[in-house]
Amino acid sequence: MTTTRPRRLGHAPEPASLDPAERMGRDELRALQLERLRWTLRHAYDNVPHYRRAFDDAGVHPDDCRDLADLARFPTTSKADLRDNYPFGMFAVPQDRVRRVHASSGTTGRPTVVGYTERDLDTWATVMARSIRAAGGRPGDKLHNAYGYGLFTGGLGAHDGAERLGCTVIPVSGGMTPRQVQLIQDFEPRVIMVTPSYMLTVIDEFEQQGLDPRSSSLEIGIFGAEPWTEQMRREMEERLDIDAVDIYGLSEVMGPGVAQECGETKDGLHVWEDHFYPEVIDPSTEEVLPEGEQGELVFTSLTKEAMPVVRYRTRDLTRLLPGTSRPGMRRIEKITGRTDDMIILRGVNLFPTQIEEIVLRTPGLSPHFALELTTRGRLDHLTVRIEARPDCPAERRDPAAAEVARGVKDTVGTTVDVLVVDPDTLPRSVGKLQRLTDNRGRG
Repeated sequence: MTTTRPRRLGHAPEPASLDPAERMGRDELRALQLERLRWTLRHAYDNVPHYRRAFDDAGVHPDDCRDLADLARFPTTSKADLRDNYPFGMFAVPQDRVRRVHASSGTTGRPTVVGYTERDLDTWATVMARSIRAAGGRPGDKLHNAYGYGLFTGGLGAHDGAERLGCTVIPVSGGMTPRQVQLIQDFEPRVIMVTPSYMLTVIDEFEQQGLDPRSSSLEIGIFGAEPWTEQMRREMEERLDIDAVDIYGLSEVMGPGVAQECGETKDGLHVWEDHFYPEVIDPSTEEVLPEGEQGELVFTSLTKEAMPVVRYRTRDLTRLLPGTSRPGMRRIEKITGRTDDMIILRGVNLFPTQIEEIVLRTPGLSPHFALELTTRGRLDHLTVRIEARPDCPAERRDPAAAEVARGVKDTVGTTVDVLVVDPDTLPRSVGKLQRLTDNRGRG
């Protein structure tokens, strides 16, 4: 069982090390945003047939944007729009200006393809370097990069940003977990970048090798690419003795580095608003919601050349908040759910992160769990399989399962089946975690 301790807080960077945009006041930043927004709308309208049609159908023109609030008059962009224009129909520059292409996995349909000009890659490296510094990384640090390389944006995005900051990058990528532990032990990095679920797998490997994870050289973990909870933060900080901070991004908008949690506050992710303009909308009506209200996060790129995006619907659920450690930049709350992660179980909305919170506060249970949806008669059923911790006695398993089932019923309002299984029996993640298997209507 892990113990809860006071929140770890990193050290603030020296003001002189911040980018000029990080020191801007709101009025100065908003003027810059409007200038860049007007350029983006014109660039998209003039060079992307999809946006010309969408703007014309909505009866708006780039010249209609005279204030930031006018952006709400423009249509949103969905992942389906990107897939409909596969592969390069959303590009706004000739292909000979595109220096790199990334793409999603395409596991649920055509992949979404994104492109970058030389200037886009420079911008990406800049915001990633800014993010690593905000997390507590410094020039000269060794950074263990366990994000996947290739078409996934995580590996190369983190790599370029770390080099831009002046770090020594250890480009391990994902997988080969025993080797991850060996390299951490041998190379002694200070910073690690990885998905939070795979970090747990690496921590488990330390312990299986008889090593104390808390004695490693790691001091900072920058975790992203999937939702994770405050309970997960405490789990990793306690077991690894690090500062665990959140990073946010998505390929369609840029990649990692769109927003970053600052190590000195750990109170949500500051959006780098000089490059990405955030809105929060009602997912059903698309009405823009006031600051502080929860809804779906929408982004408009402000400086992207190869593939500008206008009001891209991320499907991530959060709310906008005032800036703290970067007062001019607004924050988004830690994202713990997505509209497309939501499970509707017998009329009740349920997110995997809600189950994670309950599992992690239940003695004897590990953070490793899997969800399976099945159909019994006419009703959907959800089974939660959770690994016991190695030190959990057999007689503790049934009470722990009952405690989780009761917690889900009390907090969410629906009934689930809970099974506690042996340690090291559920699949491990080496990239983005897929917790849910939908077997409804099979068999």
